[in-house]
Amino acid sequence: MNTNRSVSRRDIIRALAAVAGASLAGPVLAACGGNESPASTAAPTATSQASTGGSGAAATSTPAATTPASTPAGTPATGTIGGSLTVYSGRSQQLVQKIVDEFAAATGIDVKVRYGDTAEMAAAILEEGKSSPADIFFAQDAGALGAVAREGLLAELPSDVLDLVEPRFRSPDGHWIGLSGRARAVVYNTERVKESDIPPSILDFTDPVWKDRLGWAPTNASFQAAVTAIRVLRGDDVARAWLEGIRDNGARVYENNDVIVSAVIAGEIDAGFVNHYYLERQRAEAGRDLPARNYIYRNGDPGALVNVAGAGILTTAKNQEQAIAFIRYMLSPEAQTYFAEETHEYPLVAGVPTDPNLVPLNEIQTPDIDLSDLADLEATLEMLRDVGLL
Repeated sequence: MNTNRSVSRRDIIRALAAVAGASLAGPVLAACGGNESPASTAAPTATSQASTGGSGAAATSTPAATTPASTPAGTPATGTIGGSLTVYSGRSQQLVQKIVDEFAAATGIDVKVRYGDTAEMAAAILEEGKSSPADIFFAQDAGALGAVAREGLLAELPSDVLDLVEPRFRSPDGHWIGLSGRARAVVYNTERVKESDIPPSILDFTDPVWKDRLGWAPTNASFQAAVTAIRVLRGDDVARAWLEGIRDNGARVYENNDVIVSAVIAGEIDAGFVNHYYLERQRAEAGRDLPARNYIYRNGDPGALVNVAGAGILTTAKNQEQAIAFIRYMLSPEAQTYFAEETHEYPLVAGVPTDPNLVPLNEIQTPDIDLSDLADLEATLEMLRDVGLL
């Protein structure tokens, strides 16, 4: 891939806005998290109050990394810390409000959350710049964190916090950290496909044997991140050929991952490209086994991508002690267990049990990629448009 292309902040904002599919002209008030389960439409609680975006006064610029640790890494930040904290969350209210409320109760911190699509929140932070009222960016994927970090808007995190998570799931520069893992998977119908039928690489699904049997969601941000990973790892020509091959194989287009999983279960398609947890959630909701399984690549293939939901502290954060306490809490055994059991994601801190239906994370050889590089969305969107998928 050509990595010499100059990308301005305006280019990044435009690309993120295209992903979000929403105008940035005004604030986003408790919006649903576009690529996750829909957020509740109820009025915000005391800990889900939406901020007013860029209308606040400029914040100070003391690096968050200089703040002393208030608790040992890996233990929940409990006890009265007090003060306030503003979080821009690309994670949906439905998925994370409960754990945010638990953090607020444990620390006495007044947490205000502005919810929206991750790309939308990242673009808002870039638009607001040093005037952003946000202390924390809680993102659904690493690419958005990378986009914000590259503009110098995320502070370096304390080393004892970074050390809680494997290097592959955090920023190489220490500017953001993964809080939960989200593996790409091929969900397949067990009545129509055997595990041995799955090809050794995600790139091999262009084989005519898969004609009219696949489903994908080209407008979905997690799919676009997966395409970006192919571009970064194998180059634009390979990524374009793969997209054209799957398209020409008659892949059905769906709105999102959840609908793809439902189509696989119903036998409408034989297999589809999704994030792993959508099947786990449907299985939990059904309360029974379903005729579908996730195939998770383990061999370093582009298909073995494990993206993360993660967080970073803004360099302009006014509430630095509270922001670090938030990240520590999300990496505590209590919060990691919440992500494993309630959102069906991979816990990233050692010692927290993973869902037994999942391939253990230590058995997945992920591709050699800096997840921050998934920020290169603009060229991916252009490619998707060129091949007629957007």
